[in-house]
Amino acid sequence: MAAGTTRQCIGRFMDIEPMKFSFSSPTAIARQSIHLPNHKYKELSSLSMNGCGGNPRAPLGLIETRTLGAAPTPAVAADRLSSALYNLKTTSPTSDSGIIRIEVPIVQQIEALEWLSCQNHSTLLPRCYFSGRDSTDIDHNDTSQKQKLVSVAGLGSAVSFSHLRPFSLDDWHSIKRFLSKNSPLIRAYGAMRFDARSDIAPEWEGFGSFYFMVPQVEFNEFQGSSMIAATIAWDNRLSRTYEEAIAALEATMWQVSSLVQRINGTSHRAVVLHQAHVPNQASWDSAVKQALDIITTKNSSLVKVVLARSSRVLTTVEIDPLEWLTSLQVEGVNAYQFCLQPPESPAFIGNTPERLFYRNRLSVCSEALAGTRARGGTESLDLQIGQDLLSSAKDHHEFSVVRESIRRKLEDVCTSTVVKPSKVLRKLPRVQHLYAKLTGTLQKEDDEFKILSSLHPTPAVCGLPSEEARVLISKTEMFDRGMYAGPVGWFGGAESEFAVGIRSALVGKDSGAILYAGTGIVEGSDSSLEWKELELKTSQFTKLMKHEAPLVPMREIVEL
Repeated sequence: MAAGTTRQCIGRFMDIEPMKFSFSSPTAIARQSIHLPNHKYKELSSLSMNGCGGNPRAPLGLIETRTLGAAPTPAVAADRLSSALYNLKTTSPTSDSGIIRIEVPIVQQIEALEWLSCQNHSTLLPRCYFSGRDSTDIDHNDTSQKQKLVSVAGLGSAVSFSHLRPFSLDDWHSIKRFLSKNSPLIRAYGAMRFDARSDIAPEWEGFGSFYFMVPQVEFNEFQGSSMIAATIAWDNRLSRTYEEAIAALEATMWQVSSLVQRINGTSHRAVVLHQAHVPNQASWDSAVKQALDIITTKNSSLVKVVLARSSRVLTTVEIDPLEWLTSLQVEGVNAYQFCLQPPESPAFIGNTPERLFYRNRLSVCSEALAGTRARGGTESLDLQIGQDLLSSAKDHHEFSVVRESIRRKLEDVCTSTVVKPSKVLRKLPRVQHLYAKLTGTLQKEDDEFKILSSLHPTPAVCGLPSEEARVLISKTEMFDRGMYAGPVGWFGGAESEFAVGIRSALVGKDSGAILYAGTGIVEGSDSSLEWKELELKTSQFTKLMKHEAPLVPMREIVEL
């Protein structure tokens, strides 16, 4: 890599060297590629094959993962990956469609978010980040993946899946044709809109109705080790040849740095200059009253509706979404952290505690989460607040609505469903909720689409009945939720996992930040208390724009 393009990230590992990618020979740097003009980099690296086309059920000609020998550092791993990519360029496949992942294990455990933060000069490329929760509550029949995958960071898109229309069964098949049980780490990461039938606001245009990507360059963090990988995908029927896929990957690789630095999320702290809520508190009070009037009307079918608020903030400096995510990790004990950023778009980030579902072959798991209280400053106060939540008739009603709705939806698809525990406290660092876990067994793996389309939207983010609640939301809310409260996660060959995109924000690209939060309205709700709950839920973001001492990490507790 030319000196002028080398990233200036300070390595925290003493033996890290700059990444050297070679494409014209396995040992020499391809100097003729160094002088590509910036517009050519943009043209090549931003190209992405949209997999939502052609025959979604036509099998891919080749799906393959090639694992090279383990490397001691990211720089050595990058050199090995470089040589392997040269071999890809000099050999032509026999299939007119396929996807190939080349991966190099690294013996050090390096945080994927730290790696992604060092790619901040690759601003033209789509990127993603996903840090999952512990999925040990499901029996794993697949023992091929012996290490637990902690988090994934991706840069560039080998194949993307996006459209303005709602996500369909054909779109699901379009994604699944690029995945295989024999290549478990080839995954499509992305999100869907809360309401695909609503108009898309300008800030959400780059996401479409749904947006998924299989990263071109990917960094995997495991427990005790790491891995860097590169993926190419091609399909002549989708006007992406093997040679074009290689060229696009080359353009991306020339923008990637192998240096890794630890980030603390405190540099260039953004301070709020202006903040505007939609709705404001007076309009919120009116919306809650309107909802309660409908809920309490005789013969009304509406039991619950979740109303949300967007808070647009203007800050002194542009917010780095990855720095925010780093700070949120302190509070993200056993929560999902995610970042999804299509080309030329702001980043959708979040720190959500709520799982929509996790699937491992035929086993599926979901959960109910409702009712919110703050954590107490002392053990006795925390216990008192928790007991108040457990004994609250209003919160029990709201929670029961969510739990029973999810149970019925699982029973429609699964051969067996178990709810255990049925109601306990789940204590997160900043808040505590009522919680239940639901597990089931699918009749066939293709029922995954039924689970996804049935569970979303849950009563926890929409209401009950869901269609009546959705209609009221669309009439009441004067902003676009976008991917807020929608499914966010990944599809894999044998596994898939989706969280609910709450506790989230849209950050960057001159938009400042838009913070989102919602709260369930049921009979007995008080608009002023619900407004305070909104403030509590957005506090994980607002504290990042104030000169506050960071939250002392607290352990998550599920009180049985």
